[in-house]
Amino acid sequence: MSSNREEYRLLLEGRARALSDAAATNADSRATVTLDQQSVGRLSRMDALQQQAMARATDARRQAEMLAIEAALARLDDGSFGLCVECEEPIAPGRLALDPTVRTCLDCARG
Repeated sequence: MSSNREEYRLLLEGRARALSDAAATNADSRATVTLDQQSVGRLSRMDALQQQAMARATDARRQAEMLAIEAALARLDDGSFGLCVECEEPIAPGRLALDPTVRTCLDCARG
């Protein structure tokens, strides 16, 4: 399991780097839209505002994923990675393979 933990760590750290890089690349998309009526038509402004809203929503999802990654890395550090946070039973390896940030086993996730 130790080698698997290192594989998960590398996977999580790589995903965190990719998210950070994407956030830096798309920072200008979230910037305030200038509403200069002389240079931009009404539809272009509406399109720019919509793109800005979509970029902000994407950033919010990216931040939520970063928090999940940080939590998973913390569980790796404290030795609780792979254990359900509710029942403390092992999480199925297939479930972790699909999403290493998952915190609960399938039974607890179902409720």
